[in-house]
Amino acid sequence: MKIIPVYPSSFAANTCLLISQGVAIAVDPAVSVNAIERILSSEKADLCGILLTHGHFDHTIAVDTFRNRFDVPLWVHEADACMLTNGKINGFFDFYGRECVHKKADKLLHGGDILELGSEQIKVISTSGHSKGSVCFLCRDDNSTEFLITGDTLFSNSIGRCDLYGGSDTEIQASLKLLATLDGAMKIYPGHGDSCTLSQALASARYYIDF
Repeated sequence: MKIIPVYPSSFAANTCLLISQGVAIAVDPAVSVNAIERILSSEKADLCGILLTHGHFDHTIAVDTFRNRFDVPLWVHEADACMLTNGKINGFFDFYGRECVHKKADKLLHGGDILELGSEQIKVISTSGHSKGSVCFLCRDDNSTEFLITGDTLFSNSIGRCDLYGGSDTEIQASLKLLATLDGAMKIYPGHGDSCTLSQALASARYYIDF
């Protein structure tokens, strides 16, 4: 599986394209459709779905635009599905004083789910704490090396805030402890900022919370 991170220049989240055998999934669509279409054309791939690491507005801002353009389903963890249709809890109202809502999710994710993309698999790992339905996606690249899309659970130099709707210090502590059982050498692709190894990110996280 090939991963192509697309980094925005605003508050928006990093978007990742996962590609295998001519089909692709967009994770956290927060960049322009045109940018994604250019990559898909270059990679000779068709978009078949959208995955969300969680329901905060900066990770979902373009979901309806993507669905309208590509006619593909959207997956989000069941605990964060309500955030798509409620502008008071997805964070947008807190920042801008008005609501921003989207169409409801097409499919719901659960921890332990295995999703198919071409000939590859994507494992869903529940990592609540930043939100109730925060998840990480465990994948393998073309060399069978594991990598992890961490959303806002874990960044290269910090962790996701826990003071918004559904956040919990206790739960993110448990989620980080779970991630610490994985291969620390694997590369992570966080929801904001740069990539690094899992072990480097976890070392930074310990400055913010003990786990």
